[in-house]
Amino acid sequence: MKLRHLIEQYVALKQSLGFRFRTERRILQGFGHAMGKITLGQVSPVAVRTYLDGPGPVTPYWMRKWGTLRGLYRFALARGLARRGPLPLSAPKVAVPFTPYIYSQPELRRLLQAVTPERTKGLSPQTMRTLLLLLYGAGLRLSEALKLEQADVDIPERLLQVRQSKFFKSRLVPIGPKLAKALADYQTERPAGDGSHQRFLRANKGAPVSVAASERIFRALRLAAEVKRPEGCRYQPRLHDLRHAMATHCLVNGYRNGADVQALLVNLSVYLGHVGLSGTQKYLTMTPDLRQQAGARFARYALGGSHE
Repeated sequence: MKLRHLIEQYVALKQSLGFRFRTERRILQGFGHAMGKITLGQVSPVAVRTYLDGPGPVTPYWMRKWGTLRGLYRFALARGLARRGPLPLSAPKVAVPFTPYIYSQPELRRLLQAVTPERTKGLSPQTMRTLLLLLYGAGLRLSEALKLEQADVDIPERLLQVRQSKFFKSRLVPIGPKLAKALADYQTERPAGDGSHQRFLRANKGAPVSVAASERIFRALRLAAEVKRPEGCRYQPRLHDLRHAMATHCLVNGYRNGADVQALLVNLSVYLGHVGLSGTQKYLTMTPDLRQQAGARFARYALGGSHE
């Protein structure tokens, strides 16, 4: 049996069962492309390991690819389509764990200042600026911001309706007056749609904004604003890191203002649309500012003062 036919059957089964299976589908399609037009029995352990390791250092994404291929081969073995699995039995040690990039306030300002017509080809500067403000100001995922429709943005009530996002959840997202003002300004300036698209954020010709265009333009903005990790780092700051920065900055401000941090974490988890606190904890990075504020709170508690 051809490998690509097996992949097509497996993806179709998963999606018919209600799984989104988007990342897994991309992994499997990439695997099929890397292996070439061969049968299932011709896939060698060496070729599989080469695909899993990739061209750079081993990252946590290795485990995601490995788990996806394990599912594929369990599917094949259970149906008698394969007699063996060519996957490695154990995963290599990840040398350097991935850490989200937490933008400083000056870096955020430089990113916004870098938005010019020359760097946002395909999108208006207003569209790209509004996208950045949504990702940081409302803590939205990139997909959530791009899928917002006109009816989802209630500027008078200062509410965003995020529909069927990750984990198939919908939620209401309150926004502040400054972000509401920015969205209202954009609403009056955005390009007109052609009637078939109702997305809030639109490209120059009125079509929806794509993920690829957003990330391409952001790379140009990041370089212009000189926002980067130290030389030699594989991962550079991403659009999604704006959401991480928002969560971490909220916690820092909570400590600084004497808030009940445990209650704040619960509220932040709901606001970000997480299933539980464990999902929110992944968004919190121990920055020097956060360490200082948390340390000061603990010191006051240890010395007999109020924990507030």
